[in-house]
Amino acid sequence: MSDSANTVPPSQKSRVKKPGAEKPWAGRFSGSTNAFVEEFTASVRFDRRLYPQDIAGSIAHATMLAAAGILTPAERDQIVTGLAAIKVDCDAGTFKWSVALEDVHMNIEHALVERVGEVGKKLHTARSRNDQVATDLRLYLRDQCDELLRALERLLLGLIALAEREAATVMPGFTHLQAAQPITFGHHVLAWFEMLLRDRDRLRDARRRIDVLPLGAGALAGTSFPIRRELTAQLLGFAAIAENSLDAVSDRDFAIEFTAAGALMMIHLSRMAEELVLWNSQQFAFVEMDDAFCTGSSMMPQKKNPDVPELVRGKTGRVVGHLMSLLTLMKAQPLAYNKDNQEDKEPVFDTVDTLAACLRAFGDLVPTLQVRRARLRAAADAGFTTATDFADYLVRRGVPFRDAHRVVGAAVRLAIERDCDLTGLTMDDFKALHPVIAHEVYGVLDVDNVVAARDHLGGTAPNQVRAACARARQRVDD
Repeated sequence: MSDSANTVPPSQKSRVKKPGAEKPWAGRFSGSTNAFVEEFTASVRFDRRLYPQDIAGSIAHATMLAAAGILTPAERDQIVTGLAAIKVDCDAGTFKWSVALEDVHMNIEHALVERVGEVGKKLHTARSRNDQVATDLRLYLRDQCDELLRALERLLLGLIALAEREAATVMPGFTHLQAAQPITFGHHVLAWFEMLLRDRDRLRDARRRIDVLPLGAGALAGTSFPIRRELTAQLLGFAAIAENSLDAVSDRDFAIEFTAAGALMMIHLSRMAEELVLWNSQQFAFVEMDDAFCTGSSMMPQKKNPDVPELVRGKTGRVVGHLMSLLTLMKAQPLAYNKDNQEDKEPVFDTVDTLAACLRAFGDLVPTLQVRRARLRAAADAGFTTATDFADYLVRRGVPFRDAHRVVGAAVRLAIERDCDLTGLTMDDFKALHPVIAHEVYGVLDVDNVVAARDHLGGTAPNQVRAACARARQRVDD
């Protein structure tokens, strides 16, 4: 081979680092990594947040290696002590992270060797970064599920308290954003509760599938060392052990499922946000949000903008996008591990951060929400919301439903022409519409009576709302 063939082109000299011994896999390579490639392939900028889980997993791994006779007790103790000291530095923010060391795993391992010497190099016996990162991510998501469940349950209890407080507050219920039938505000709030309780159940269920130990799968085929995976699972608190080594290192279903549960939760929070934005507007004026959750305008001094629910509504797109990203990431990957999977962390991390922030925002906002009861009652009275009960009244007096529907529609049209509600029509007006209508129709058209008549499980009657709140508290505790 000629001398020129061994010469690095001048245009690339600035982009090629001198060969170094820092990289644990450098033995196979005669040249160093291109500087851009090193930056492009590194993940430590974002995966460093996994350091608590990475250190916990390494301590468990070292403990297992000693129990299996692969490390001596003294070697285990040196490694565990060194890892504990590294965690102290990470917690304090004094740990020096290096892009040249690629990821959280290699940074911590390098620091361990610097602290405890050659024995630190034994830690990686019988494991790969493939099963290590899968374990770290599962530990992380398991922890975050627990945190999110606590935040979600706080919001659920806040919704129950609001529903109890407004159990008898009459408001219009809507379909197509048109006033439809009278309901209670408490009943509406409990609809939000039901959506979020399903989210709680989905997150719990996702956590169950997260709680599976991949460590011991090695790079893809397991290891020839006599490891004790049951002990590792016990030390890390995993409920199950991955059965297949290929699947253990390449599976990201658990991350997708978590993000899917998060996306649906954000959809529900966004629906709540949309209603809060509408109800807080001057046109609805159903609620007043505390100043702490609103901002003003730099130009218009009268403005009080509902920024918190608007941002929750906007941030929903992030999480839905992360779900699409993860699904696309996995759709064409052959077994087993591929570098593509480095791209799983940022969507997962941002999903966690977004969910945590939005749940906290609504958990704080809901208890402070002021409900404008008089305005809600006026809106229920003004929207012909008792028309369905008027039709039901006619049916009970022998009128076929389709005929009753036509009669009530004519009554509504007449009330619109008179610029009044249905109770503003005279008895002569009603008799002209149909002879079976009697004076008790005015009681049928009273919104309080209409609401109270929905006195069954799942109905909007105030006593049913209060009973539903009591059951809801029990369901949160289950």
